[in-house]
Amino acid sequence: MLLLGYFFFACLICLSGCAGSAPKTALIIAGSEPELALTVDSPDYRAEGLAVAVLPIQNLSGAPAPLKEIKQSLIYKLQKNGFRTIDDKVLERFMTFHRIRYTGGIDADVAQALRDETKADAVLITSLELYDDKYPPKIALISRLVSAGDKPAILWMGNAGLAGDDSAGILGLSLIEEAGDLQEKALNTLFRDLSERRSGKSERGYSQYKKKYLPKISYRSPVMIPDRKYTVAVLPFINESSRKNAGDIVALHFVRQLREAGNFEVIEPGIVRQELLGLRIIMEGGMSVANASLVLGILDADLVLSGRVMDYQDYQGTEGSPQVDFSVTVIERKSLETVWSSKSYNRGDDGVYFFDRGRINTAHAITSEMTRAVVELMANE
Repeated sequence: MLLLGYFFFACLICLSGCAGSAPKTALIIAGSEPELALTVDSPDYRAEGLAVAVLPIQNLSGAPAPLKEIKQSLIYKLQKNGFRTIDDKVLERFMTFHRIRYTGGIDADVAQALRDETKADAVLITSLELYDDKYPPKIALISRLVSAGDKPAILWMGNAGLAGDDSAGILGLSLIEEAGDLQEKALNTLFRDLSERRSGKSERGYSQYKKKYLPKISYRSPVMIPDRKYTVAVLPFINESSRKNAGDIVALHFVRQLREAGNFEVIEPGIVRQELLGLRIIMEGGMSVANASLVLGILDADLVLSGRVMDYQDYQGTEGSPQVDFSVTVIERKSLETVWSSKSYNRGDDGVYFFDRGRINTAHAITSEMTRAVVELMANE
């Protein structure tokens, strides 16, 4: 009996040792145990039935906005365009279990857990830059589809910045007076772009930017090779303007334009943010060479892009002009040399002389043009 007791005790020790070495149990959401984590290639977002988790809207507008209504519209339009969406309650339990509060990006650990536990193929991340329901209304959104898994990658990125009086027409017949109508038009603009990209009808690559949006001052090092494919980490810009979140907003515009240019692979901003938090890097005075070297190494990037926002203004009502002022610095990994620097400043009424023809009514639309000009000038010799 004594020997039998020792045998059972040894079995218990063995079993508890095995249990201790096993991985921690994950939150079971999808109705069955999650499959083993596998490193997979990014899914094809053109495929029908792609499962998408729609994160709560990141509000960068600094003003109250119908965030839940916008999210539900995104879900509806995704489903209408052939995507499957992860149930809101499932996603909410996932976010609560993993204590996820930041919805402006996704890091590798969360992206992998999302894939394992909810069976999502991708996540839709949307930032609301501007929301003004006063007459005439204004809205600006930046949205991106990012693959789930251990290597989250940006599959698609689009934006829409509109004002109710953008195309008022003769006697104001095309004026949009209701914020809800303008919101619907902005979302339709986003999904029209997504639909065209999925069908292969629209691939921008390089384009002819408008000369008035060129940087006022710029420097480009011969170290930059025009035809080379660069991996870029875009850091949040230092915000010296009175507009809340302007640094994050301008950085998102650069993420989109760099990806659109064709010869840049842009690291998902959520990964960049997580690494900056982990390294405890604070850039109050800007990006130093030492910090740039650290960031480039940890992210395995070729270039790091950062900058400052000196002014970022929208206006209310019918009178006024938005204005944007920012500078950009790009540091290359091998040489630790500044390979690009520029200073840009524009107003919405630049070059407008007759009947407001060519006038731009949102800082979002100006920034889109300005960042496009910077990226394409930087990329082309």
